[in-house]
Amino acid sequence: MQEFSRSLPMLLYRAVDAVMPRFRRIFSDFGLTEQQWRVLRVLWEQDEIALGALAELTLIPAPSLVGIVRRLQSQDFVTRRRSDDDRRIVYVLLTPAGRALQARVQPRVDQAYAELRDSIDAGEWNRLLDSLDELARETLETSRPSQDK
Repeated sequence: MQEFSRSLPMLLYRAVDAVMPRFRRIFSDFGLTEQQWRVLRVLWEQDEIALGALAELTLIPAPSLVGIVRRLQSQDFVTRRRSDDDRRIVYVLLTPAGRALQARVQPRVDQAYAELRDSIDAGEWNRLLDSLDELARETLETSRPSQDK
């Protein structure tokens, strides 16, 4: 059996506990939750995205995401529109206020990332990100039910 303190789940929990407080303080300073941040972060790259795709990217279940988007909409950071082609599809769009928020939040987030990157060698940082990405991708691919049935 793997030593408890060196088990992958515990190492991941410890890493989250070490990294996320600095980001949560930033989000809190701007009145955002971590989940709202994830939504805005995606929209800062894409401006507009279907709700289902947003749920997949942010790892937030669609029913929960609806409430998060509603709260962001009440703050005028996002808006929603239905697809003209398929009324079941709802798009989430970034507003000018949502874009302006990015200009205020992003420098602080960039600083937090710089501090984290400076805590380890640049090569180690890149290997860490690549390894975590590969582990998540491979684990998801092998855990999905086969489509061949």
